Amino acid sequence: MDALKIIKVNNLSTSFGENIVHKDISFSVNQGEIFGVLGGSGSGKSVLVKQIVMLDKIQKGNIELLGKDISTLDLKDIQDLKQQFSYLFQFGALYSFLNVIENISVMLKEYTDLPADLIDKIAYTNLEIVGLPKSCALLYPSELSGGMKKRVALARSLAMQPKVLFLDEPTSGLDPSSTQKINELIVQLRDMLNITIVVITHDLETIKTVLDRFIILKQKIIFDGNITQALDSQDEFIKDFLTNKGK
Repeated sequence: MDALKIIKVNNLSTSFGENIVHKDISFSVNQGEIFGVLGGSGSGKSVLVKQIVMLDKIQKGNIELLGKDISTLDLKDIQDLKQQFSYLFQFGALYSFLNVIENISVMLKEYTDLPADLIDKIAYTNLEIVGLPKSCALLYPSELSGGMKKRVALARSLAMQPKVLFLDEPTSGLDPSSTQKINELIVQLRDMLNITIVVITHDLETIKTVLDRFIILKQKIIFDGNITQALDSQDEFIKDFLTNKGK
């Protein structure tokens, strides 16, 4: 039986003035997959994912997310669909004036009618899921290390029980030890919560140890497969890309 396609991108083209970013690209993401979007600087990785999550408009082509053609949705359908995925920004985007547990609770307070005690319980559960102790709950972002901030941001992104989780450079700015821990956590979250995860990354360890499959963008999709297939490729750009850690 074919895997359920959580995301389908069909014949997508994007340009800014004379700068062609995407040229007729098509690919799909399977349910339960940790899928990577790779490419050099200016290859349109972030633009692509922002189009999928409806932060940027599609210029040409179409995108299906969770079975919905996002170009045909009205405002209510868009809001409903946005409740089913989370987007983790590169630097976490925590609210500096809220403590850890308040940051994790933001979406639940904004978009649900759950009682305060249940919201607290969910927030503390998510704190535990991402491997942080309760003693962190009342700390503010300025009091956290880079790795802790990433974990708090992950905990917040899980609060609404998303079906799809988008991660933008989840290990950016972290030391090797913290990078390894975040990579392990991403895999654990997928296995524990049975969610689909899409990762924008250039980190070689993430590419090797976390991603089930990935695409490499260079206007078109020049590669779609797993790390073993990529390392076996005779394409000079792909070999150089992986040797230089995607930069």
